[in-house]
Amino acid sequence: MNWKDIPSLSALRAFEATARHGSFSGAARELNVTHAAIAQHVRALEAEFRTQLVLRQGQGMALTSAGQDLAGDLSEAFGTLASAVTRLRRAEGDRPVHVTLTPSFAESWLMPRLGGFWSAYPEIDLILHPSAQVSDLRRDEIDLAVRFGRGDWPGLVTSRLLESPFVVVASPAYTQGAQTLVDLGDPRQHSWFFPSVAPELQVWGLALGLDFDEIPYRDLQSTALVHAAVREGYGLSIQAQSLVEREIESGKLVALEQGDSAGLGYYLVTRNGPVPPKVQQVMAWLRRQAKGF
Repeated sequence: MNWKDIPSLSALRAFEATARHGSFSGAARELNVTHAAIAQHVRALEAEFRTQLVLRQGQGMALTSAGQDLAGDLSEAFGTLASAVTRLRRAEGDRPVHVTLTPSFAESWLMPRLGGFWSAYPEIDLILHPSAQVSDLRRDEIDLAVRFGRGDWPGLVTSRLLESPFVVVASPAYTQGAQTLVDLGDPRQHSWFFPSVAPELQVWGLALGLDFDEIPYRDLQSTALVHAAVREGYGLSIQAQSLVEREIESGKLVALEQGDSAGLGYYLVTRNGPVPPKVQQVMAWLRRQAKGF
């Protein structure tokens, strides 16, 4: 298709509406423009085709033979277009919301709150994609990402969800009354646990002066396993405060050391362009949960 061969779509819409209503005034009301604008569009089409499309008859008008043919074809074409748009909107309305996020955030922060989302939005099918890998949102058809970092991902729209101060945690049985990491002695003499899918935890280790390229640690496959190991008294871990706050408040874990987020945090990330209403609802719910933390 060569679009240069097709007249202005605005003019074609104006003529099709004129043909349906039988008047410039009716078309003007439907398209929310002036009577003069509709008349100008129709005259432009007549000049383009070098043929008369509309016959003025006193207070009314009628279509010429050429005008009737064009009106019929346009009605069919615009109807096909409207059907395609409707199908697409319905498909988008039925489509689940796909969210990618780090496994640690999914397990420790989101899952304890997710029941509230299901109750509040039963009509939204939320599909989670926990992964340590950074997804290409467009290629992977991801609607929303919760990413850890500084929010400086080019070509994407980001907004801070949670700052991420960190804590060194252990079980009460392991600390045996110790209040700080210093109280426990040389950190190299203790067992450390990290999930292999949460590299942010080692970043915080460096902020404490602990280089886990030199200090041995056990690499478990998930944050849930790390939390279980630490709760059982097997050793220490570094966690985002937001991910272990409930366990600290319940006494299952003890916070031995705290650190500033240093600009790191969890961000909501979307592609450039319009954000579908359902995705906006998910984002608004996440922000409310973050504020309530």
